[in-house]
Amino acid sequence: MTRLAASDLTLAYDDHEVAAHLDLEIPDGEVTVIIGPNACGKSTLLRALSRLLRPKSGSVLLDGGDIHRLPTKEVARRLGLLPQSPIAPEGILVGDLVARGRTPHQRLFQQWSRADEAAVLDALAATGTEDLVDRAVDELSGGQRQRVWIAMALAQETDLLLLDEPTTFLDIAHQIEVLELVTKLNRESGRTIVLVLHDLNLACRYSHHLVAMRDGRIVANGTPHEVITAERMHDVFGLDCIVIDDPVAGTPLVVPMGSAAAVAPASTGSLV
Repeated sequence: MTRLAASDLTLAYDDHEVAAHLDLEIPDGEVTVIIGPNACGKSTLLRALSRLLRPKSGSVLLDGGDIHRLPTKEVARRLGLLPQSPIAPEGILVGDLVARGRTPHQRLFQQWSRADEAAVLDALAATGTEDLVDRAVDELSGGQRQRVWIAMALAQETDLLLLDEPTTFLDIAHQIEVLELVTKLNRESGRTIVLVLHDLNLACRYSHHLVAMRDGRIVANGTPHEVITAERMHDVFGLDCIVIDDPVAGTPLVVPMGSAAAVAPASTGSLV
């Protein structure tokens, strides 16, 4: 039994049904990335898995039990979430924001403990943000902010971490920085991590497991090599492409065909 799973899950906002009859098991100890076109239900599924959205029908199972029947603090001790575009209180310092990750472990009238301090220091060290602890969050670069938010989630000390589009609005260097951090967290601590990503090639490079969605349905899930084929990219994204091996990672690399191929200048064969 995996720690996090969806069973016959139907999701809706008011009367608008977004996804129906989803069955999914998140592999323990691996990085899973959910991919698919805009408005296909990726973030909605992640919201449901994290207990932010109550399903219309079906259930999300955390350690075998219905996640909505568990106390909120108990869920927060087992599962950490970094939502899309989180907003920090104005002027808050990095150290204070990361410390908020300890909230699920606090009790009424309980003093800040050595365990809390150690968890925050470990989270700062894991994300390389120790030198930012006295900086205001709103003064940081995009990549720094994302690492700080991940540090806050790590301070919860959960084995499950869900990240909704953590590379949005970041340049390519900062995207790699954040995804390398995710890989490091998985490799060094065995955390189960679930991400929503838009970049197919980064999703392939930094995941063990892919879940492909379209129109509120899961159309494929498995390893990147199992999921990413030219035929499936056409079916899921309407994209004409070829799929080759990434020369660095050996993972699938999606190369769109597009009209640019027809107008690219021909090589003269000269090196000078």
